[in-house]
Amino acid sequence: MARQTKQTIALPAVIDLDAIDGIRDQLIDALEEGPASVDAGAVERLSTNALLLLVSAGETARRNQFEFAIEAPSAAMIAAIDRLGLRAQFSEMMTQ
Repeated sequence: MARQTKQTIALPAVIDLDAIDGIRDQLIDALEEGPASVDAGAVERLSTNALLLLVSAGETARRNQFEFAIEAPSAAMIAAIDRLGLRAQFSEMMTQ
């Protein structure tokens, strides 16, 4: 039976192409087991691919019927989301 304890993944200050593979692997592992969240308070800079990865993780969680949340997104992360016009995709996932 799937584990239902929520796992939290802390995002690094910089999420670039070098960091994205490790984050993706952590998200895959977490979302195979149950609900997950990411702590986005430390994010200072992130790539478009990082945002798309988080949208994909949210969709995976929804399909698996697991909770997925982006907790305390930093101002830099919110600015990047808005700059790319992705607020609608993130609105249900983000918690302040």
